[in-house]
Amino acid sequence: MERNVARLRTRLAGLGVGMRPHLKTCKSVAVAHRVMASPAGPATVSTLKEAEHFAAAGVRDMIYAVGITPAKLGQVLALRGRGVDLAVLLDTVAQAEAVAAASREAGTSIPALIEIDCDGHRSGVRPDDAQHLLAIGRALQQGAELRGVLTHAGGSYAARGDEALRQCAEQERRGVVEAAAVLRGAGLPCPVVSLGSTPTAHSAADLTGVTEVRAGVFVFFDLVMAGIGVCRIEDIALSVMATVIGHQRDKGWILVDAGWMAMSQDRGTSKQAVNQGYGLVCNLAGEAYPDLLLADANQEHGIVTVRPGSAASLPGLAIGDRVRILPNHACATGAQHRSYHVVRGADMAVQAEWPRFGGW
Repeated sequence: MERNVARLRTRLAGLGVGMRPHLKTCKSVAVAHRVMASPAGPATVSTLKEAEHFAAAGVRDMIYAVGITPAKLGQVLALRGRGVDLAVLLDTVAQAEAVAAASREAGTSIPALIEIDCDGHRSGVRPDDAQHLLAIGRALQQGAELRGVLTHAGGSYAARGDEALRQCAEQERRGVVEAAAVLRGAGLPCPVVSLGSTPTAHSAADLTGVTEVRAGVFVFFDLVMAGIGVCRIEDIALSVMATVIGHQRDKGWILVDAGWMAMSQDRGTSKQAVNQGYGLVCNLAGEAYPDLLLADANQEHGIVTVRPGSAASLPGLAIGDRVRILPNHACATGAQHRSYHVVRGADMAVQAEWPRFGGW
C-alpha cells in the first residue's frame, strides 16, 4: 500500500499536479491519513456519510463528487458551518438554481463544480456544449460559487494497453481543459480543473491546464486494475484470508469459508481477457498459486478450482490451511468488512488493525 501511494504521488509531482485522493475505496481514517497530503485534506468523497465521517476526523477540504440533489443541501450547509470546505457537483441548470437558492437563503455561497462528460461513460456536460455550460455557470453566480470543472474518465476501465490508456488520459485532460476555457472565455471563474481515474492517473503524459488529480483504488489496486494493465498482481495490497473447510476431490474443488459475503459479488474481470472468477488464490505470503481461482461463491462458502484449460494442479491444502484471496474490486470487497488487519514483512504478522466504516 505504501509503495502504491508513493508511486502515484511521485508521478503526479513530476507532472506538476497535486493529488486529491478519493476516499470511497478505503473508507478509513487511518488509510486516509497515509494518502492525503495533510490530515486536513484535500480529499474526494462519494457520499455525505463519508463527508461526515472524515469531517469528524479533521478533514477540512472535500469534494462530494456525486451529483447533488436539493434534499442534501441542508447537510452540506451544516458541514460547511462546521468549518469544512465541502464543494458539490452538478451538471444541470436545475441543480445550479437549487444550490444558488439554498446559498441565498443561508447567506453563504456553496461552492460547486460542473461535471464534464469527457468520454460518454456516465454523467456530465459535454465540453463542447458551451450553451449548457454557461447557463449552469451563470445560474450558480446567482448566490452560489462556481468553483470549477470536474471530470472522470470512466471509459478508461475498458481500455487495454499503454497507448489506449494514454489516449484516454489525454481525452480526459483535453475535455476538462476545454470546458474550463469556455467558462473563462465568458468571464466566469474556473479556478479548479479536476480530473481523475486510477487508470488515467497512471497513464497521463501531459496534465497541462489541470489543477488536481483524483484517484481512489490505486491505494490498494485489485484484479480489475491488473487486468487493465495499470498494476501487477504483486501490487495488490488488499486480500481476504480464508480457511480450507473441505474438499470435493472428484470435482476438483477445495472449499473455503469465504463466499460472496467476504469477497462481494463483483465480477469485474469477467469482461476482461483473463476472468479471475471471484478472486485469485494466494498462499499466506500473498504469492499467487498458478491459475487457482475462487471460481464460485455462496454466502459463506467459496469453491476454489484450477482455471479451466490450465495444466496447473490443485495445491495440497489440508483442512485448516489458510489462503489469501485477491479481490476483483477493492472497493466492493473492502465494503464487506469493518477493519483492515495490517501486515508487513515476510512473516505477514499482524501489526495493527485499522477501523473502516461502511453503509450508505
